[in-house]
This record gives sequence, structure tokens and C-alpha cells, in this order.
Amino acid sequence: MGAALRRIQLGSALSAFGLGFTVPYLYVYVAQVRDLGAGTAGVVLAVFAMAALAVLPFTGRAIDRRGPLPVLVVASGLAAVGAAALGFSGSVPTAVLSAAVLGAGTAVMQPALATMLVWCSSTATRTRAFATQFFLQNLGLGLGGLVGGQLVDVSRPASFTMLFVIESVMFVVLGVVVTTVRMPRIAALHGARPADGSAAKGGMRALLSHRAMVQLCVLGFVLFFACYGQFESGLAAYGTEAAGIEPSTLGIALAANTAVIVVAQFVVLRLVERHRRSRVVAAVGLIWAFAWIVAGYAGLGHGSQAMATAAFISTYALFGLGEAMLSPTVAPLVADLAPESMVGQYNSAFALCKQLALAVGPAVGGPMGASLHAPYIVTFVLFSLGITVLALRLGRHLTPVQDQPSLVAAPSRVVAVSLPDGGQPATSGTGGETAVRPVPAAAPAGH
Repeated sequence: MGAALRRIQLGSALSAFGLGFTVPYLYVYVAQVRDLGAGTAGVVLAVFAMAALAVLPFTGRAIDRRGPLPVLVVASGLAAVGAAALGFSGSVPTAVLSAAVLGAGTAVMQPALATMLVWCSSTATRTRAFATQFFLQNLGLGLGGLVGGQLVDVSRPASFTMLFVIESVMFVVLGVVVTTVRMPRIAALHGARPADGSAAKGGMRALLSHRAMVQLCVLGFVLFFACYGQFESGLAAYGTEAAGIEPSTLGIALAANTAVIVVAQFVVLRLVERHRRSRVVAAVGLIWAFAWIVAGYAGLGHGSQAMATAAFISTYALFGLGEAMLSPTVAPLVADLAPESMVGQYNSAFALCKQLALAVGPAVGGPMGASLHAPYIVTFVLFSLGITVLALRLGRHLTPVQDQPSLVAAPSRVVAVSLPDGGQPATSGTGGETAVRPVPAAAPAGH
């Protein structure tokens, strides 16, 4: 990776480290430390999530008009202010307002960072760049949560204030680091950076007419609904109610999830780079379906408590394996589908689908996991199998290079051409030197 890409990854990891300091303890901080009650804590968490839904529809166009760098600097500043204010909030209005500012800032960071990664990478290197970001962010979140857990003391509000101040400083560091990045002027992205600040052509209508992108957004919603949206809600409720898991075991399960991601990420990456993205995502659906079946054994089987606990922890570990396979496939695919002038809008649209899934997932999974144990497992086994079906259908609307970027560097006598009607690419022999011309991302496949 170049110097620009390394600095972006460093800033991303530091911001994740800051989030890891506070996110696991936000409920306890509001409800118990500030003594604002469980109801207020629930409102604060809801506002944190809803703020993202409010700002993401406007984020993509701002990125494409002004570039990701100024948007990221503003977002990091907002997040820093929100984190610091939350650390000193002692009333309901200040806590809710601070959570809204923090949620808006952190939500805007995601597509801005993703767009910067796109600008600093090529089709051939993008897979590894996004895999590295996912690895560093999970490592940062895990270390942040681990260190933060050693510093907090419910009887001392000042210990929580210190955590939020540290988080705020990490966001400031992110803003400072990215301002030192000199974005490369790659010819392939010339149209993504209007010099006169004019609005990018296209907009939501163009995105919705791009069948492959719409299918990817639907797939993304199901992915996050069936996994991330259940981690701290439905699956946790199911584990404690149906499987008799101790609350402390939930922390071990989450640690196992993170450990698998950290250990497996680059081993999995070598395998992912040699296969089609659509088939990799389809395999993730099968792995997660098996994970839900293992969870079903933990809560509905008749084994010992030790077996149930082991099965429950294994469920989180299997989810981690699937996550390690997704990170180098889905996010880079969003970038490769995007027209040159709409990279930010495509990243923001996908982030919005992700946020919707994270909002709907706990609302649906929580009550089911707590009381409807068998239907809960069956429902999410079916959702996971649905991931496999959706991924294979998506693969039919991708060009060969979009589905397998390694073809760019692979010896071939075929030139891939994108057809506007989504037909099969035309081929032509080069007759001499072998070549593969990457399909321009601006050509929407599968109309």
C-alpha cells in the first residue's frame, strides 16, 4: 500500500479503538452511572442509530461534490464534539443531543473512509485494502473494549468521562491524520472529483435503475440483519433464555468472534482472491446457516450445559469466519459497481441499507430470541440460505472482472466488454499480447 492508504488505515483503526472504549458501556453509563434510567438509555441508543439514518441519504452527494476528505474531517469533528459532550452529560436532553451528534458523525465516517480507500486503490488492490481495514477496525474495537473495561468503575463517573474524552481525542487524531493524506490523481477516477464543485450526475434515480447495485443493497440488508443485527439482541437473548448461557459467556463469545476474524482474515483473503465474489458470499450464507443450526443445538438440544456453552461460543466463531470472507468481497464490489461520479453515493446507499438492518434486526430478533426459540432459529437459518440464493442471483448480473478482480492480472486472450442491456460480455482475441480490459464501473450491468 502507498503512504496515503497507510495513513487512511491508521486513522480508521484509531477511530475504531476510540469507539471500542465507549460503545459496550453506553447503556450502563446512561442508565446507572448518570442515573437517568433504563428508558433514557434506550432512547439514547435509539437516537444514536437513528441519527445515522437521518444523515446518510445526504452524505453520498456531499462526498461526490466536495470529495471524501473534507467530509471526513467535518464528520470526525462532529463525532469528537458528540463524544466529549456525552462524557459530561448529566441530564436527559444533553445525553440525547450528544448521542445524536456522535451517531451522525460516526455514520458519515463510514462512506467517506470507504471512498478514500477506493480513490487510493485499484481494482486489483481494492480487495486487500478493504480486508485490511476490516481487520484493523475489529482489532481496534476489541482492544478498545478490553482496555476500556479495565478503566471503568460504575461508582466513579469520572472514569467514564475519561473514556469519552479518549474517544473524542481519537476522532480528532483521525481528522488530523487524514488531512496529511495527498489523494492520488488516478485517471480512472478523474470524473469522480468535479473540480468546479458541481453536483455529480445521476443521483438516486440512476442508482435505483442499476439492477446489480439494487440487488447488492438487498443482499447487504439481509447480511447485516441475519448477523450483526442479532449479536447483542436476539442471539444474546436466545443464549441466556434458551441455552442458559451466563451473561459473562456473552463476552467470551464476542471475543471468540473477534479472534477468528483477526486470525483468519489474511488466510481467508488468499482463498477469496482466487474465487468469484458472488460464490464467496454464497458460501458465507451456508456457513451462517450452519452457525444457526449449532445455535439451535445449544438452546434446543438436550446436551449438557458445557456442550451448550461450547456450541454457543462456536456459533459466534462461525459468524466471525463468514465476516472475514465478506470484508474483501462486498465493500470492494460496491466501489467497482459505482460510476466514477457516484462512488460516494453508492457507498452511502450501501451504508444506509446496513444501518436499516442494524435498526430492524434487534427489533425483530430480540423478542423472538427471548421467547420464540425454535421459530427464531428456523427463521434465521432460512435468512442465511437466502443469502446464498441472493448472492448467486447477483453473480449473473456482474461482469467477469466485477465478480473476480484477479482476472485483471490473469493471463487471458479475452477482452471483457460491458453491455448496457446486461447481456453476456462480447469477446475478441487480442491476436498477440494477452490482455483483459476491466469493465468500466459506470456501465450498469443487468438492466
